[in-house]
Amino acid sequence: MTPVVVDDAALERAKTMVIGVRFTKVGKLYHFEFSQYPQVAAGDYVIVETQRGRQMGQVMGFAPRDDKQEYRAILRPANPRDMALRQEWEAKQPEALSICQERADALGRYHDVKFVAAQYNYDGTALTFLYTCEDRVDMSRLQRELTRLFPSSRVELRQIGPRDVAKLMGGYGACGIERCCSSFLTDFSPVSIKMAKAQGISLNPIEITGMCGRLRCCLVYEYDQYVEARKHLPRKNKQVGTPFGEGKVVDVFPLRDAVAVMIDEVGYKVVQREDLVPLEELRALAAKAKAPCDKHGDEPCDCGKPKGQRRADQ
Repeated sequence: MTPVVVDDAALERAKTMVIGVRFTKVGKLYHFEFSQYPQVAAGDYVIVETQRGRQMGQVMGFAPRDDKQEYRAILRPANPRDMALRQEWEAKQPEALSICQERADALGRYHDVKFVAAQYNYDGTALTFLYTCEDRVDMSRLQRELTRLFPSSRVELRQIGPRDVAKLMGGYGACGIERCCSSFLTDFSPVSIKMAKAQGISLNPIEITGMCGRLRCCLVYEYDQYVEARKHLPRKNKQVGTPFGEGKVVDVFPLRDAVAVMIDEVGYKVVQREDLVPLEELRALAAKAKAPCDKHGDEPCDCGKPKGQRRADQ
């Protein structure tokens, strides 16, 4: 075997960096130590040991090593035989899924369970069936049946949520392009109805629900920008001054940094934030300035003076 030549830069990188490995097309990155194989580069495939057994993943890039964290080391770079094995076992996945569905139907206890995918690891020693259902179901009997039917593989049945199902199935979203979860989202962020409210989106379920039946992931994308922009704009129904006269705010456009104001005898006007006058705040300050001191009443008051000047006056 021809020895692998490794340059000094690769050796130094292996001391200070770890590799990010992905096991599915749009999956989460897991980091591993690679000092024993410093020649590994982005795009290469490696064999690693995970909680679900031995797996093959692709190196997506490098990240700084955190000395406080422990990393598993990669077992070795994948070789041509490993790649051929992976292709062979991936071709058997549809058949395995069909067998699983047939056995579940025959047992007659899994009518509410939808089997989504069968996934072999690269060498066929592990087989995972992914399924979804609304409630928890005892899958032990089916697992025993599948273990008997697939004796050369360690069989696992794993329940996944609606978002994961949509990610696996792929397809197009309501926007007309490929679903975010299938194209680039590696993690699902929490999504709440208040995100739609903050962005002024209709709360009609058809408008805010994704193909998975849950709130659309894209509601998260601009939420922080809307929240930050709203901090500097007046709320609806506030009285404000504008170049066109005094009026009431009837709508807010956070990303335009503007509001819509209804002005008597002028009508509806869109006004930028820098042209607004906060009348309510100014009137409140003016009223407070005219009012007697709440500590001294009508007596002479030195509350607004610096502390040093108060002592000097005394």
